[in-house]
Order: sequence, then C-alpha cells, then structure tokens
Amino acid sequence: MNIVIAGSGHVGRALADRWRKAGHGVTFATREPDGSKAMELKQKGFGVVPLNGAATTADVIVLAVPWNAVESTIEALGSLTGKVLIDTTDPLKSMTELALGFSDSGGETVARLSSGARVVKAFSTTGAGNMADSKYAGGKLMMAVAGDDAPAKRIVMSLVAELGFDPVDTGPLALSRYLEPLAMLWIKLAYTQQLGSDIGFALLRRGPPLN
Repeated sequence: MNIVIAGSGHVGRALADRWRKAGHGVTFATREPDGSKAMELKQKGFGVVPLNGAATTADVIVLAVPWNAVESTIEALGSLTGKVLIDTTDPLKSMTELALGFSDSGGETVARLSSGARVVKAFSTTGAGNMADSKYAGGKLMMAVAGDDAPAKRIVMSLVAELGFDPVDTGPLALSRYLEPLAMLWIKLAYTQQLGSDIGFALLRRGPPLN
C-alpha cells in the first residue's frame, strides 16, 4: 500500500518506520522537500515529496501535523476525493486544553475541510512512543478508530493491527468527540500526573463480543 504522511514529527516518523517494516511504501509530504528535515528522512530511505498535490498517488494519507497547521495542510494536499485520510490530530489549544468538544470535534472538522475524503480517526489517543513500540507485557494496547465509511475504516483497522494494537471500532466519526478528550487524559496522566509516556489504554473482554 502506498502511504503518504503529511507531517514529519514524532507521530509521523513512528508510523512511517513501523509501516515500512510491514512492507508498505511510505512517503513523506512536506512544505520544504529540500530542507534539513527532508534530507534526514531521505538519508533514512524515505521518499519525500512536496506537500502540494501529494495526495494524488496515495492509497492512504496520514494527517500528522499540529492542529494549527491542519487547514493549510489539507488545502495544500490537493483533491482528496475518494482518498482514505487518517486523522491522527487532536484539537489542542494547549497541552492542557482542547479547542473543540461536546458539539464538534477535530475529526469532524477535518472531514469538512477535506471534501470527499474518507476520513477515519485513529492514532490520536496515545503517544508516539507507543506507535513506535506497542508491546506491553500485560497485553495489547487499544487503538480506538472512528469513521463513517465502513470500507475505509476496515483498511485503517488493518493498518492499526499491523502495528500490534488491538483495533476497536468505536462507531461513526462523531465519536471523535469522545476520543479527543481521551487523548487529553493520556497527556494529563503521562505528563501532569508524571506517570511517564510508557502508558496506554487497553480494552479488556470477559467474553466474545455481543454481535
């Protein structure tokens, strides 16, 4: 699968490394394809392309940029009609506060901005360190997934499972309103409560699913 990652921070790099090891083609899309970050990525063997129009050849696009860069990044990517777009972002006003909630979410905002895209919320409820290494002695970490397009969600859940997570379909994209506060809880536990970043959420099952 050809995966294009918009964003070369900790999340984008962690996902890129793991998916490349799983056999996928991974390319970074950046505003500065000749900059120092891009050169570093190229030295690691990744393809790097300009952000403008980068979605054209992608099977899956991963949005992994800070919240304040979401709108301009989506605009630069070009037409996203029919594309699977994984929204990993959280609408953080600061490390202690969400900018949206209750009646809207970052995931729904991304869907409005990326007209025609098949938006799936994932990789938003834990830290990049867990994406780089999801193994815990106590079991698999849960990865909550939300989206309105069932086939797109299945693709994303498969990509989630490849990284060793327990993919959990939480329902439609509007459930991002609950997932994004869960991300804030992870941040609070890891940093405010000083539990550290080597923590994660898991879903325990007493028996088989009801359905």
